[in-house]
Amino acid sequence: MIIKKKKPTFHRQRSQFFKRLKKLGWRRPRGKDSKQKRKMKASGYRVEIGYGQPKTIRYLHPSGFKDVRVFNINDLKGLDNKVHAVRIGSSVGKKKRAEIAKKAGEMKLKMLNK
Repeated sequence: MIIKKKKPTFHRQRSQFFKRLKKLGWRRPRGKDSKQKRKMKASGYRVEIGYGQPKTIRYLHPSGFKDVRVFNINDLKGLDNKVHAVRIGSSVGKKKRAEIAKKAGEMKLKMLNK
């Protein structure tokens, strides 16, 4: 089984010094003398091509299923319980949510948000 490889957390350059900058809001370093741009040792990790996932497991849920958003019962047609996992949309009401959950249970689909 292919396991997603762990990636480092990519911090924005010098974000630890300013409250107004988010730690995990990545921005590419652009300064002329930037240590992070020049890839110096203790300047933090940069987002680079080598950290990507293999195409076979890209966009998969950690459980190994393809995440499918569902807004009505018709969206459940054609889904396979060995490949797909269902996530009900946030705008769906209580009544329709219960119907979708019941139908997904009959189809033996994995529910990601009950």
